[in-house]
This record gives sequence, structure tokens and C-alpha cells, in this order.
Amino acid sequence: MLTRESPLLIVGPSGQLEALWLDTPDARGVALICHPNPEQGGTMLNKVVSTLQRTARDSGLATLRFNYRGVGTSAGSHDMTSGEVDDAEAVAHWLRTQHPELPLTLLGFSFGGFVAAALGARLEAQGITVNKLVMVAPAVQRLTEANPAANNCPLLLIQPEADEVIDPQVVYAWSTALGRAHELLKVAECGHFFHGKLTDLKDLLLPRL
Repeated sequence: MLTRESPLLIVGPSGQLEALWLDTPDARGVALICHPNPEQGGTMLNKVVSTLQRTARDSGLATLRFNYRGVGTSAGSHDMTSGEVDDAEAVAHWLRTQHPELPLTLLGFSFGGFVAAALGARLEAQGITVNKLVMVAPAVQRLTEANPAANNCPLLLIQPEADEVIDPQVVYAWSTALGRAHELLKVAECGHFFHGKLTDLKDLLLPRL
């Protein structure tokens, strides 16, 4: 199996976006992975993002991760609201041009959970089917009427119970209020960045992709 990602640049709304692309032969789907808060040092090389990418790869998906505007060599500056979702939308459309026939899975960690969920809503509004949305320790408080979450695709929430960045109770309350079927997995004795728990994260996610 091809395992090495290739660096590339994708045209985004604020200029080029730095990305890593793994075009798996005979892929059964494609996965777009969104990284955590850029104002707190989040990049596409974050270890949780890397775990999500490897898990998606091992499940037979082609994968794409990218840096938002103002991160790494991506052009522009942080927006922290709609701008990063705009970036993700541009990347998603690039990804779909590579494999328009393959189902699209969206994954996001922390701030990236917000971005992935809001991107899913935009794609659904455009008539594009999202195969699955995976939100890991997601910043659900950022989801608003202007940037709502996807509502029609299968949803998986993975939340550390000892999260020191995202209040688990906020995520649980958001989950309860959703009013639609989804899966919520709570990871015991686990902090936001899954220190010592990355293997557990992969084990939870792999059979669900």
C-alpha cells in the first residue's frame, strides 16, 4: 500500500493552501481532515490529525489534509470564523475533482471539528452528499446560525472525558440537543490531545470508517 503523502498547493480564496495528498490506489472513498486552532499552533501536522490521516488511510481511503490560511506556507491570515471554512470548501472541491465518483468523509479535530461540520453543511446545501462526518473533541460552541453543522450525514463524535480545552459537558449537551441519530464515544482518562491515547483513538475510529 502507498503510504507516503505528496505535498501540493491548492488554490484557495486567499491564495495558495499547503496540503498533503495520499492518492491511494483502488481507494474506496476520500477523506478530508481539518486541523485544530491555528491561533494556538494548530497545523495539519498535529499528532491527532496525523492519527486521523493514518486511520483513514488504513481503512482504504485516499486522504487530504491541509493548512488553513496563514498557517505554514498557506497564504492569507487567520479568520477564525468563516474564512477557514471557505478554505476547507475550496480544498473539498479540489478533492472531488480528483475522485468525483468516490464518497467523501470529513474529519476534524478541535477547531477542525467545527470546520468539518460547517463544511459539511455547505456541501449538503450544494447537493453534495457527505458519506460521514467525524468530529473529535470538537469546538461545537463555534457552530452558529451563520455556520451550522451538517445535518444529513452519518455523524460520529469522539470526546475525551478529561478534556482540558473543550468542556466535555458542552459537547455532551450539544449531542443531546441534536435531535438526530448519531454516535457519541467518550474516551475515559483522556485529555484533549490524546496523550498516550492515540492508539485508542485509532482503534475506536478504524472500524467506523
